[in-house]
Amino acid sequence: MFTNYFQMLSETLTSIFNKLPAKSVHAHCDGPCGVYDPASARVAAEAVLSMTKKLIALTPAGNDQASISAYNNTFSRFVAIKEEESQKAKKELLILWTDYFKPEHLATYPDLHDTFWKAAKLCSACKVNIDQTKAEELLAAVQKIHSMFWSSKGRSDSWVTAS
Repeated sequence: MFTNYFQMLSETLTSIFNKLPAKSVHAHCDGPCGVYDPASARVAAEAVLSMTKKLIALTPAGNDQASISAYNNTFSRFVAIKEEESQKAKKELLILWTDYFKPEHLATYPDLHDTFWKAAKLCSACKVNIDQTKAEELLAAVQKIHSMFWSSKGRSDSWVTAS
């Protein structure tokens, strides 16, 4: 009995909604919040560089099983954090690239696509390697994007790192 009632209700509501005029709306992204900031990409890129430096500097305290186990545990955690932060940086950069920047920005920033593409590739390189040079290049790419972003808004916000 309840099934028939809910089916009738659903059909009635669908019929009513189909007859209402729908207003066309346009949004620059999936969620038209309008809140964009490259800061989250900067924080993630900084974490990638920090974890990369920590991984390079990491050595076992000794040759005994406890030291090796502690080293392996710490190494694994650092790698997991580095990979997670690399993915976060990539996600944040792709959101800026695909949702914030528009075709009209290309006139002002003709290297916009190349800059973002290379930054995304650096995120991937930092995920799969322990390479301080690549991590530094990623942070530099995010800094360039930071400048492009704030310039596009008519602002010149300072580049400030947490570390």
